[in-house]
Amino acid sequence: MADWRPDLSQSDKPRYLAIADAIADDISAGKLLIGDRLPPQRKLAKRLSIDFTTVARGYVEARKRGLVDSKVGQGTFVSDKPRPRRSESTYPVRPADLSMNLPPEPDDPELIARMQAGADYVTRDIVPLLRYQSFGGTQADKDAASSWLGRRALVPVQERIFVSPGAHAALLGIVSILAKPGENLVCEAVTYPGIRSIAAQLGVNLIGLPMDDQGIEVQPLLDACKKAKPKAIYLNPTLQNPTTLTVPDPRRREIAAVARRYNIPIIEDDAYGFIPEHGHGHSPFAAIAPDLTWHVAGLAKCIGAGLRAAYVIVPDTRSTWPFAAALRAATVMASPLTVALVTRGIEDGTADSLLRFIRAETRARQKLVSDILPKDSYRHDPLSFNVWVSIPKTWTRAAFVDHMKPTGLGVVASDAFVAGGKIPEAVRLCIGGPKTRIQIKNDLEYLAHALLKTPAMASAFL
Repeated sequence: MADWRPDLSQSDKPRYLAIADAIADDISAGKLLIGDRLPPQRKLAKRLSIDFTTVARGYVEARKRGLVDSKVGQGTFVSDKPRPRRSESTYPVRPADLSMNLPPEPDDPELIARMQAGADYVTRDIVPLLRYQSFGGTQADKDAASSWLGRRALVPVQERIFVSPGAHAALLGIVSILAKPGENLVCEAVTYPGIRSIAAQLGVNLIGLPMDDQGIEVQPLLDACKKAKPKAIYLNPTLQNPTTLTVPDPRRREIAAVARRYNIPIIEDDAYGFIPEHGHGHSPFAAIAPDLTWHVAGLAKCIGAGLRAAYVIVPDTRSTWPFAAALRAATVMASPLTVALVTRGIEDGTADSLLRFIRAETRARQKLVSDILPKDSYRHDPLSFNVWVSIPKTWTRAAFVDHMKPTGLGVVASDAFVAGGKIPEAVRLCIGGPKTRIQIKNDLEYLAHALLKTPAMASAFL
């Protein structure tokens, strides 16, 4: 119904909810019939003299309720299976875990609508997704994985690709295969906390090696390979969590040469490898030394952490059996519903749209960091979701973290990341997650004040 014009004057709800309510009311009253096309969002916004974004959010809300369906290039239509109207529009919101490093969350109504449409598409035939399924992913899932990995110039045969329930589960399986209790694993001196917990759980000794501005230093790595005889080298080489460092290609090749000299596997945690645009990133170790590298392409940072999905490339076909056995014993399988959502997002381009949003929003937030925080007080990258902040001697790490709690920012002391050497006076600051730019700006100003004052003076700012 191209001339549909809802009356929002009687509602005391936000206008986007009032629009969704009006759609529900007019369907119930027979004013809107199954298959009727609603006015284009911009046209309705002009007709009602309200912002386009408000109308877009209203249509997204109506879609969540099952009242309408959107068809790309055609418009929004009244659904043939509208669900009953609900007074509360969404599933109860679950708070974010700000101790984790989160990407910015999308707020664009059209992108959210695409994500919702993908979920609707996948769940139309939901019963098969509730079954146990074969391990490692279906053919469609592996086709999607191959397409996604191709963005990193990785083209392994599909027999070497596994769809796993998240990067952490994959790393647990890999380490359990490569190292027995009491054996050694080397990594960066400041590293991802997850590998620390995995090593501790498995009784594996984790040896943190000295780093410079290009990553692990080569000579200490050589010394460790001779003396400690590590069973693997763990690396998070692109936009490293927490330092934001990216290992340049020459250093990667030096590290790979050492690994080859001593025939030591490389565990490449490529959680952030897809964030740099194609052609602007660095060669993955899986391309430099494919026969040595266990490549873990987590999707948490570029599609969604709640999906718990990752693509794993094993170094050779012989490794497929022990890896499958280890992962199956720990997790049985990746969630078919989760993997179906990921596969659909890659197939219909939603995953690429999410990546573009994350890049753009991260750049904007990192610009705030550059504008607000004292120079030389932090390390960051324009595409990193976090900032590695050095704190002055007037603070202890614990006191600084406690001082930042009122902001709700994800501030984690450096203690959580250190695998070797002296613990630096630093914290990881997450600038992703559900917060808006305005909130991030205010929180950064609060943090900047704390960096320039003593604890007592900073407390006066509360």
